[in-house]
Amino acid sequence: MGKVIVVTSGKGGVGKTTSTASLGAALAQTGKNVVLIDFDVGLRNLDLVMGAERRVVFDLVNVAQENAKLSQALIRDKRINSLFLLPASQTRDKDALTEEGVGRVIAALREKFDYVICDSPAGIERGAQLAMRFADEAVIVTNPEVSSVRDSDRIIGLLDAKTVKAEKGETINKHILVTRYDAARAARGEMLSIEDVLEILSTPLLGIIPENQGVLRASNVGSPVTLHEPTNVAAKAYVEAARRLLGEKLPVALPTVEKKGFLDRILGRKAA
Repeated sequence: MGKVIVVTSGKGGVGKTTSTASLGAALAQTGKNVVLIDFDVGLRNLDLVMGAERRVVFDLVNVAQENAKLSQALIRDKRINSLFLLPASQTRDKDALTEEGVGRVIAALREKFDYVICDSPAGIERGAQLAMRFADEAVIVTNPEVSSVRDSDRIIGLLDAKTVKAEKGETINKHILVTRYDAARAARGEMLSIEDVLEILSTPLLGIIPENQGVLRASNVGSPVTLHEPTNVAAKAYVEAARRLLGEKLPVALPTVEKKGFLDRILGRKAA
Protein backbone atom coordinates (compact mmCIF):
# COMPACT_ATOMS: atom_id res chain seq x y z
CA MET A 1 0.00 0.00 0.00
CA GLY A 2 1.29 3.42 -0.96
CA LYS A 3 1.74 6.35 1.38
CA VAL A 4 -0.42 9.45 0.90
CA ILE A 5 1.26 12.81 1.56
CA VAL A 6 -0.56 16.12 1.37
CA VAL A 7 1.46 19.25 0.58
CA THR A 8 -0.51 22.08 2.09
CA SER A 9 -0.38 25.68 3.28
CA GLY A 10 -2.70 28.22 4.80
CA LYS A 11 -1.42 31.10 2.72
CA GLY A 12 -1.21 31.19 -1.06
CA GLY A 13 1.97 31.96 -2.98
CA VAL A 14 4.37 30.19 -0.62
CA GLY A 15 5.70 27.72 -3.20
CA LYS A 16 3.42 24.77 -2.50
CA THR A 17 2.95 23.59 -6.09
CA THR A 18 6.62 23.95 -6.99
CA SER A 19 7.43 22.04 -3.79
CA THR A 20 5.00 19.27 -4.73
CA ALA A 21 6.65 18.92 -8.14
CA SER A 22 10.20 19.06 -6.81
CA LEU A 23 9.65 16.61 -3.95
CA GLY A 24 7.74 14.24 -6.23
CA ALA A 25 10.44 14.28 -8.88
CA ALA A 26 13.15 13.75 -6.27
CA LEU A 27 11.30 10.75 -4.83
CA ALA A 28 10.77 9.28 -8.30
CA GLN A 29 14.47 9.65 -9.05
CA THR A 30 15.17 7.21 -6.22
CA GLY A 31 13.15 4.57 -8.08
CA LYS A 32 9.87 5.02 -6.23
CA ASN A 33 6.59 5.02 -8.16
CA VAL A 34 5.09 8.46 -7.52
CA VAL A 35 1.86 10.17 -8.55
CA LEU A 36 1.10 13.86 -8.05
CA ILE A 37 -2.54 14.92 -7.70
CA ASP A 38 -3.62 18.50 -8.32
CA PHE A 39 -6.53 19.32 -6.00
CA ASP A 40 -6.73 22.97 -7.02
CA VAL A 41 -9.92 22.53 -9.04
CA GLY A 42 -10.73 25.57 -11.17
CA LEU A 43 -7.17 26.89 -11.33
CA ARG A 44 -4.91 23.90 -12.20
CA ASN A 45 -1.25 24.87 -12.07
CA LEU A 46 0.59 21.64 -11.31
CA ASP A 47 0.37 20.53 -14.95
CA LEU A 48 2.13 23.78 -15.98
CA VAL A 49 4.95 23.28 -13.48
CA MET A 50 5.34 19.70 -14.74
CA GLY A 51 5.26 20.72 -18.40
CA ALA A 52 2.21 18.56 -19.11
CA GLU A 53 -0.48 21.17 -19.82
CA ARG A 54 -0.90 20.12 -23.47
CA ARG A 55 -1.35 16.47 -22.54
CA VAL A 56 -4.37 16.86 -20.25
CA VAL A 57 -7.44 15.02 -21.57
CA PHE A 58 -9.23 13.77 -18.44
CA ASP A 59 -8.78 15.00 -14.88
CA LEU A 60 -9.38 14.31 -11.20
CA VAL A 61 -13.05 15.33 -11.35
CA ASN A 62 -13.70 13.02 -14.33
CA VAL A 63 -12.22 10.07 -12.43
CA ALA A 64 -13.87 10.92 -9.09
CA GLN A 65 -17.28 11.14 -10.81
CA GLU A 66 -16.54 7.89 -12.71
CA ASN A 67 -16.77 9.58 -16.11
CA ALA A 68 -13.26 8.41 -17.00
CA LYS A 69 -10.94 5.62 -15.96
CA LEU A 70 -7.91 6.36 -13.84
CA SER A 71 -5.66 5.00 -16.59
CA GLN A 72 -7.13 7.53 -19.03
CA ALA A 73 -6.40 10.52 -16.78
CA LEU A 74 -2.92 9.67 -15.51
CA ILE A 75 -0.10 11.40 -17.40
CA ARG A 76 3.33 9.79 -17.33
CA ASP A 77 6.25 12.20 -17.05
CA LYS A 78 8.46 12.20 -20.16
CA ARG A 79 11.66 12.50 -18.10
CA ILE A 80 11.06 9.93 -15.34
CA ASN A 81 9.07 6.77 -16.12
CA SER A 82 8.02 6.27 -12.49
CA LEU A 83 6.49 9.76 -12.12
CA PHE A 84 2.83 10.45 -12.98
CA LEU A 85 0.39 13.35 -12.77
CA LEU A 86 -3.36 13.39 -12.15
CA PRO A 87 -4.38 16.94 -13.16
CA ALA A 88 -7.18 19.10 -11.79
CA SER A 89 -10.13 20.32 -13.79
CA GLN A 90 -9.91 23.89 -15.04
CA THR A 91 -13.58 24.19 -15.97
CA ARG A 92 -15.27 22.96 -12.78
CA ASP A 93 -15.43 24.27 -9.22
CA LYS A 94 -14.40 22.59 -5.98
CA ASP A 95 -17.97 21.43 -5.27
CA ALA A 96 -17.57 18.95 -8.13
CA LEU A 97 -15.48 16.77 -5.80
CA THR A 98 -17.06 14.63 -3.10
CA GLU A 99 -15.40 12.83 -0.22
CA GLU A 100 -16.67 9.49 -1.54
CA GLY A 101 -15.26 10.12 -5.02
CA VAL A 102 -11.90 11.33 -3.73
CA GLY A 103 -11.72 8.33 -1.40
CA ARG A 104 -12.17 5.94 -4.33
CA VAL A 105 -9.42 7.65 -6.32
CA ILE A 106 -6.98 7.68 -3.41
CA ALA A 107 -7.66 4.01 -2.64
CA ALA A 108 -6.99 3.04 -6.25
CA LEU A 109 -3.77 5.06 -6.36
CA ARG A 110 -2.52 3.50 -3.11
CA GLU A 111 -2.57 0.16 -4.88
CA LYS A 112 -0.49 1.39 -7.82
CA PHE A 113 2.05 3.81 -6.34
CA ASP A 114 4.58 4.00 -3.52
CA TYR A 115 3.80 7.67 -2.94
CA VAL A 116 0.60 9.61 -3.62
CA ILE A 117 1.35 13.33 -3.23
CA CYS A 118 -1.66 15.65 -3.03
CA ASP A 119 -1.10 19.28 -4.01
CA SER A 120 -3.68 21.11 -1.90
CA PRO A 121 -5.22 24.47 -2.69
CA ALA A 122 -4.27 27.14 -0.18
CA GLY A 123 -6.59 27.93 2.70
CA ILE A 124 -8.96 25.97 4.89
CA GLU A 125 -12.00 25.57 2.65
CA ARG A 126 -13.51 22.40 1.19
CA GLY A 127 -10.87 21.78 -1.47
CA ALA A 128 -8.05 21.91 1.06
CA GLN A 129 -9.91 19.66 3.48
CA LEU A 130 -10.54 17.06 0.76
CA ALA A 131 -6.85 17.12 -0.22
CA MET A 132 -5.78 16.32 3.35
CA ARG A 133 -8.69 14.02 4.21
CA PHE A 134 -6.99 10.68 3.43
CA ALA A 135 -3.38 11.68 4.09
CA ASP A 136 -0.91 9.63 6.11
CA GLU A 137 1.58 12.50 6.32
CA ALA A 138 1.58 16.22 5.69
CA VAL A 139 4.16 18.68 4.45
CA ILE A 140 3.18 22.17 5.58
CA VAL A 141 4.84 24.75 3.35
CA THR A 142 5.46 28.14 4.92
CA ASN A 143 7.49 31.26 4.30
CA PRO A 144 9.36 32.75 7.30
CA GLU A 145 6.80 35.53 7.64
CA VAL A 146 4.30 36.10 10.44
CA SER A 147 1.15 35.82 8.31
CA SER A 148 2.31 32.65 6.58
CA VAL A 149 3.33 30.97 9.85
CA ARG A 150 0.07 31.95 11.54
CA ASP A 151 -1.94 30.41 8.71
CA SER A 152 0.22 27.27 8.86
CA ASP A 153 -0.68 26.90 12.53
CA ARG A 154 -4.35 26.85 11.53
CA ILE A 155 -3.61 24.13 8.95
CA ILE A 156 -1.90 22.01 11.62
CA GLY A 157 -5.09 22.26 13.68
CA LEU A 158 -7.17 21.00 10.74
CA LEU A 159 -4.77 18.09 10.13
CA ASP A 160 -5.23 17.07 13.76
CA ALA A 161 -9.02 17.24 13.52
CA LYS A 162 -10.34 16.76 9.99
CA THR A 163 -8.37 13.82 8.56
CA VAL A 164 -9.51 10.20 8.59
CA LYS A 165 -6.50 9.24 10.70
CA ALA A 166 -7.26 11.93 13.26
CA GLU A 167 -10.87 10.83 13.55
CA LYS A 168 -9.63 7.30 14.29
CA GLY A 169 -7.46 8.65 17.08
CA GLU A 170 -4.28 8.16 15.09
CA THR A 171 -1.51 10.71 14.60
CA ILE A 172 -0.77 12.15 11.19
CA ASN A 173 2.95 12.79 10.77
CA LYS A 174 3.56 16.47 10.00
CA HIS A 175 6.64 18.22 8.63
CA ILE A 176 7.46 21.91 8.11
CA LEU A 177 9.07 22.94 4.82
CA VAL A 178 10.32 26.54 4.97
CA THR A 179 10.53 28.07 1.50
CA ARG A 180 11.91 31.34 0.11
CA TYR A 181 14.35 31.66 2.99
CA ASP A 182 16.75 34.58 2.54
CA ALA A 183 19.72 34.36 4.91
CA ALA A 184 20.67 38.02 4.44
CA ARG A 185 17.16 39.25 5.26
CA ALA A 186 16.95 36.89 8.22
CA ALA A 187 20.28 38.23 9.53
CA ARG A 188 18.88 41.77 9.31
CA GLY A 189 15.73 40.73 11.19
CA GLU A 190 13.49 41.31 8.17
CA MET A 191 11.96 37.84 8.39
CA LEU A 192 11.43 35.24 11.09
CA SER A 193 14.33 33.02 12.03
CA ILE A 194 13.99 29.27 11.58
CA GLU A 195 14.01 28.93 15.39
CA ASP A 196 11.04 31.32 15.59
CA VAL A 197 9.09 29.34 12.98
CA LEU A 198 9.69 26.02 14.72
CA GLU A 199 8.87 27.45 18.14
CA ILE A 200 5.54 28.79 16.90
CA LEU A 201 4.53 25.65 14.97
CA SER A 202 6.08 22.98 17.25
CA THR A 203 6.46 20.65 14.26
CA PRO A 204 9.58 18.88 12.93
CA LEU A 205 11.52 20.60 10.16
CA LEU A 206 11.67 18.78 6.82
CA GLY A 207 13.89 21.27 5.04
CA ILE A 208 14.78 24.87 4.26
CA ILE A 209 14.53 25.98 0.63
CA PRO A 210 16.56 29.14 0.00
CA GLU A 211 15.20 31.97 -2.12
CA ASN A 212 16.61 31.28 -5.57
CA GLN A 213 15.76 32.38 -9.10
CA GLY A 214 16.40 28.86 -10.36
CA VAL A 215 13.06 27.75 -8.94
CA LEU A 216 11.22 30.36 -11.01
CA ARG A 217 13.27 29.56 -14.13
CA ALA A 218 12.39 25.87 -13.80
CA SER A 219 8.68 26.56 -13.31
CA ASN A 220 8.61 28.83 -16.35
CA VAL A 221 9.95 26.06 -18.59
CA GLY A 222 7.64 23.43 -17.09
CA SER A 223 10.10 21.42 -15.05
CA PRO A 224 10.75 20.77 -11.34
CA VAL A 225 13.96 22.53 -10.29
CA THR A 226 15.35 19.17 -9.16
CA LEU A 227 15.35 18.10 -12.81
CA HIS A 228 16.00 21.40 -14.59
CA GLU A 229 18.89 22.63 -12.43
CA PRO A 230 19.97 19.69 -10.26
CA THR A 231 23.10 21.47 -8.96
CA ASN A 232 21.09 24.49 -7.83
CA VAL A 233 21.12 25.09 -4.06
CA ALA A 234 17.30 25.00 -3.93
CA ALA A 235 17.25 21.75 -5.92
CA LYS A 236 19.73 20.18 -3.53
CA ALA A 237 17.60 21.28 -0.57
CA TYR A 238 14.52 19.66 -2.12
CA VAL A 239 16.43 16.43 -2.76
CA GLU A 240 17.55 16.32 0.86
CA ALA A 241 13.98 16.99 2.02
CA ALA A 242 12.76 14.08 -0.12
CA ARG A 243 15.41 11.82 1.42
CA ARG A 244 14.10 12.78 4.87
CA LEU A 245 10.60 11.78 3.75
CA LEU A 246 12.10 8.39 2.90
CA GLY A 247 13.31 8.12 6.47
CA GLU A 248 16.94 9.18 6.18
CA LYS A 249 18.35 11.05 9.17
CA LEU A 250 19.97 14.06 7.53
CA PRO A 251 20.84 17.25 9.41
CA VAL A 252 19.16 20.38 8.06
CA ALA A 253 21.79 22.97 7.20
CA LEU A 254 20.86 26.61 7.67
CA PRO A 255 21.56 28.57 4.45
CA THR A 256 24.21 31.22 4.99
CA VAL A 257 24.75 34.66 3.53
CA GLU A 258 26.72 34.35 0.30
CA LYS A 259 30.03 36.16 0.62
CA LYS A 260 31.02 38.22 -2.40
CA GLY A 261 34.60 38.41 -3.57
CA PHE A 262 36.51 41.63 -4.14
CA LEU A 263 35.71 41.71 -7.88
CA ASP A 264 32.00 41.07 -7.24
CA ARG A 265 31.88 43.97 -4.77
CA ILE A 266 33.61 46.34 -7.20
CA LEU A 267 31.32 45.38 -10.08
CA GLY A 268 28.24 45.61 -7.86
CA ARG A 269 29.29 49.10 -6.71
CA LYS A 270 29.73 50.24 -10.31
CA ALA A 271 26.34 48.83 -11.31
CA ALA A 272 24.72 50.69 -8.43
